[in-house]
Amino acid sequence: MRLKHNSADKNAAKNTSRESNLGGANQTRSNSPDELYKNRDMIHSTSVTAARINSAGMSDKTTKTHGASSNVAPTLFSDTDINPIASAIINEVKKVICGKDNIIFMVLVGILGEGHILIEDVPGVGKTTLALAFSRVMGLNYGRVQFTPDVLPSDITGFSIYDNKTGTMRYQQGSVFHNLFLADELNRASSRTQSALLEAMEEGQVTVDDATYLLPNPFIVFATQNPSGASGTSLLPDSQMDRFAVRISMGYPDAEAEKAMILARQNVNPLNDLRQVCSVEDILNMQNDIRNVYIDDKLIKYIINLVTTTRRHVSLDRGASPRATLALTDMAKACAYIHGRNYVIPQDVRRVFINVIAHRIILSPEADIKEMTTEEIANEIINKVAPPKV
Repeated sequence: MRLKHNSADKNAAKNTSRESNLGGANQTRSNSPDELYKNRDMIHSTSVTAARINSAGMSDKTTKTHGASSNVAPTLFSDTDINPIASAIINEVKKVICGKDNIIFMVLVGILGEGHILIEDVPGVGKTTLALAFSRVMGLNYGRVQFTPDVLPSDITGFSIYDNKTGTMRYQQGSVFHNLFLADELNRASSRTQSALLEAMEEGQVTVDDATYLLPNPFIVFATQNPSGASGTSLLPDSQMDRFAVRISMGYPDAEAEKAMILARQNVNPLNDLRQVCSVEDILNMQNDIRNVYIDDKLIKYIINLVTTTRRHVSLDRGASPRATLALTDMAKACAYIHGRNYVIPQDVRRVFINVIAHRIILSPEADIKEMTTEEIANEIINKVAPPKV
């Protein structure tokens, strides 16, 4: 049972830990929008890492994918716009994930935007491989749990055990204490076990026996789930779905990508050839830069209009939450940063909208009977609400 604590003490401890991990690196945002919109080159604190990277950027055009990400509004960015560190990460991951450039991009947006990522798809399309590839390329400490009905909450959060030497109870960390925690087939676990992740995902900490323990920073939950209705699955609670910043669906590869996948695995595992292109410190610096990406008031109103439209849509029983508003803002900032800018433009919001919103909204019974999807509704909204001119 989780006990209540003094929130001020917990927040102070959490902030102290995060400031320590960030090495005190802070940036001052320019107060001049005109100045920001003139400068199309991202200036960030990771230039030392960028200098080490020889990758020249994405060579393949963004590929349309199936599932949750298939209706994403087309991007107006060219490959040469990509931030050099982001480009190196994407190119390394592409060595093991073929033909899914848009999926790789959205995962990177989620990680740099300090969000959690949910992949919903059939088994065998590379969900676990994708998570493992990102952990190796980005130098993230990696942990994995294969969720089954007999996995207990204490397996995730940890537990207290009696220590004969000291005569006291000693805390044993759970499997969640990693930078990137892969919750594989999360919806096969019981609701009680699924809920063990709620505090960790929202607050970056776990509470066991009246004691609070901070998780590593950065902390990313990378969850996979089989489609609803598959054998042995149970629905994730709405409160947990809302904590995932983005949801993606990989879909089946096309013929060319599947051929490349076969050729890449002739007598070798491509995962073993991945090189690390950045460190945890670099990631924290990039996340700090993204927090300081400028967003104009017109774009803030645009984001609010988009989210408000979901709450009034006739085909939806429930619209997006205020948490979704914050996530959409953060992911748009991450998208801008990856494309080498320190300011957000409307295309950034459009690029991430469906992946951020579709899993948070609930269809009305009438829309369900008509076999509509939340992705279709989100796509309708993004095309209906006019973006501002900035």
